[in-house]
Amino acid sequence: MQPNNRNNRPEQDDDNQQQSQGPNWNYRIIPIVLLVLLVMLIINQAGPFSNNEDINFSTLRENYTALDTITFSADSNTITGEFRVDSNVINEETGEPIIAFSSVATDFQQETLGNLIDTYNQCVVDLENPSSQSASTATTQSGDTTTDCATVLAGVNQAQRITIDVTQSPSLLLGILFNILPFLLIVAFFIWMMRRAQGQVNGVFNFGQSRAKEYDAQMPRVTFDDVAGQDAAKRELVEVVDFLKEPEKYISLGARIPRGVLLVGPPGTGKTLMARAVAGEANVAFYSIAASEFVEMFVGVGASRVRDLFNKAKDNSPSIVFIDEIDAVGRQRGAGLGGGNDEREQTLNQMLSELDGFDQSSTVIVMAATNRPDVLDPALLRPGRFDRQVTVDVPDREGRLEILKIHTRGKPLGRDIDLESIAGGTIGFSGADLANLANEAALNAARRNRKKIVQEDFSYAFERIILGTERPPLTNQEERQVVAYHEAGHALTALLTPGADQVLKVTITPRGQALGVTAFLPENDRRNYPRAYLEARIRVGLGGRAAEDIVFDEVTTGAGGDIQQVTNIARRMVTQFGMSSLGMVDYSNGGDQPFLGYSLGQGRQYSEETAARIDNEVRQIIDVAYEDTVNLLRDNREQLDEIAQDLLENEVIERERILEIMGMSPEKPLDEPEDAMPETDEDAVTRQDVADADDPFALFTDNTDDDNSDDSNTIVPPDAPDGDQPEQNQ
Repeated sequence: MQPNNRNNRPEQDDDNQQQSQGPNWNYRIIPIVLLVLLVMLIINQAGPFSNNEDINFSTLRENYTALDTITFSADSNTITGEFRVDSNVINEETGEPIIAFSSVATDFQQETLGNLIDTYNQCVVDLENPSSQSASTATTQSGDTTTDCATVLAGVNQAQRITIDVTQSPSLLLGILFNILPFLLIVAFFIWMMRRAQGQVNGVFNFGQSRAKEYDAQMPRVTFDDVAGQDAAKRELVEVVDFLKEPEKYISLGARIPRGVLLVGPPGTGKTLMARAVAGEANVAFYSIAASEFVEMFVGVGASRVRDLFNKAKDNSPSIVFIDEIDAVGRQRGAGLGGGNDEREQTLNQMLSELDGFDQSSTVIVMAATNRPDVLDPALLRPGRFDRQVTVDVPDREGRLEILKIHTRGKPLGRDIDLESIAGGTIGFSGADLANLANEAALNAARRNRKKIVQEDFSYAFERIILGTERPPLTNQEERQVVAYHEAGHALTALLTPGADQVLKVTITPRGQALGVTAFLPENDRRNYPRAYLEARIRVGLGGRAAEDIVFDEVTTGAGGDIQQVTNIARRMVTQFGMSSLGMVDYSNGGDQPFLGYSLGQGRQYSEETAARIDNEVRQIIDVAYEDTVNLLRDNREQLDEIAQDLLENEVIERERILEIMGMSPEKPLDEPEDAMPETDEDAVTRQDVADADDPFALFTDNTDDDNSDDSNTIVPPDAPDGDQPEQNQ
């Protein structure tokens, strides 16, 4: 089930609507800027840091001829400057010569000192440029006063001009700014600190508010026209939509619409999209939240968020509240080692109370999604709460075709693309899998610089998803030979066993964690599993080990995954499906419990003698299948060698080449007995039977590539929502 854009409605993805929020730089940059400005202003007011020595004005006036530089301040009584290094001005306290100094003088004193320095500088100039008269008798006229330069320069060993500088007074506006701005910055800093502290306090009080994303009726909608592949689920939800559109019709008759609708199905089938389609079809507000967002480390936060969420929904009714992955908070209470989680159970209790709190006229519908309905608390599923379950299953062939049309719309497709054949070969694919398939095909076309997507790109994408990423080929010849015969054993056993799935491809090129792969393709969607099919699956799974035993008179650890999976199938045939001499008795102890420690206090409900009989039955099923497989391969040793040799030469062989080696036609590779695959069989196992626990048919897999380099793999594309197809690893 995937969105259908035939109405060209812009659909916003949940992940795109929830934009990631980075750090708020205002809270970091503003205080830093304020502090820097404040420090700069303080430094400016204080003036430059210096080691000037304070001297009185009289000392300065007596030794002015030893000055190097002097600075008069126009807006203060401060005089600063430096004496020459060779001056004899000594600090009386320390006995050290004074270089940099500062002194305080009145305006009159500054003016007088300035005149003396001007006269001194003029005499120095006259001394450097002597006139006709001797420098010692030169005179300098300053205003109305005539000064004898000899008197001025008396006692000066080396006459040198004094540099004079006068600092100007800043403008009145700038002065006011410099005096007021530090105070304003300090006030602004404290205001910022108080606002931030207030925000943190408010954050504590807002901690219990709901974090649900709201989609109101004005936002772009998703309707049933935008959903493909789930016609049965649509029909189940039409009544809910009708109630939200016309609640008076039901209320007037005393009818009560289900308060909660639980969407059940494997991942990737579009449960969230279906819930949004219901809200869009009814044109009501939609609140979406993940169940894990309710639970925090603080006790009571989850319950508070539940209350806030339902209050918002009631205030904006009619509305829909959608809780994704509700099993995160709705698990059975008191289960598991230690008695469960108090905060999670308190959140669940509040949710149960809110579901009971709706009155008959309430127009708030609660929808939830999960792929583990078996772990939910019974109180959550009772009538009056989540009293309706809608199965959102993987699509059938027609549904897959519609989904492929949706995901290839807008993509340039080559003329050789056959979406119907792709839909027929992707048995068990969910909508998300088909979207990934189309995207991988487009990526491969772009990687090869094609302008259109061709059938080869879809084949590559299919193999990449099902078989895994291709790795460098094996270099050890002995290892290649073992893997080749192992995969040839799987393929040959499947071809010669009535009821087995058709071989699609065999390769000894490492893919994923497997060193070899045999892929199968079921003929059609399978809804139940006859006993003949299960026994065929066991024989095919043991074909790799049997081939190793026949050819090399030795076995490897590479068949560990095959043995594990065939054992699982055989044990469930005995304990759950009644396909043994023990009869139709369930010895599975109610299925596997997902809660830690739950089964510790549950005793086994059958005797040790029965347990031994179960083990013997399982061993007998596997031993008989293995013996039959060994005899089958020995009788066809020539074909086994030919397939293995072809694999060693080409590394990959397709179905057509295998049938050519076997001398079979592609239409009917093997004359099957009429009763090999019965439509109905008293020993048949339905898909629902195997969906109630870990599926033994999901994967023949042994992901122990690190432990054993002989891993090879036999994979069948899944044809059931719980992965009811095999993947065999050697």
